[in-house]
Amino acid sequence: MSETPVEDLSFELAMRELETVVDQLERGDVALDASIALYERGAALKKRCEDELKRAEEKVAAITLDANGTARGTAPLDAD
Repeated sequence: MSETPVEDLSFELAMRELETVVDQLERGDVALDASIALYERGAALKKRCEDELKRAEEKVAAITLDANGTARGTAPLDAD
């Protein structure tokens, strides 16, 4: 499990770590205290990923085309 704060992880790293957490919990060979910590980390990672996906959806929804077919309303996801 990463020591990096969840809010500092990129979407891709958060997804990878979430997959690792899920795999560990599904195996069921983790001590109870460690399972609880994994579950808490997984919940935070899930929220981080959901928030990033929502931001991306909002950015995509804001894109329109002008009369020439040029995209308007586009901005990098990290431009906030």
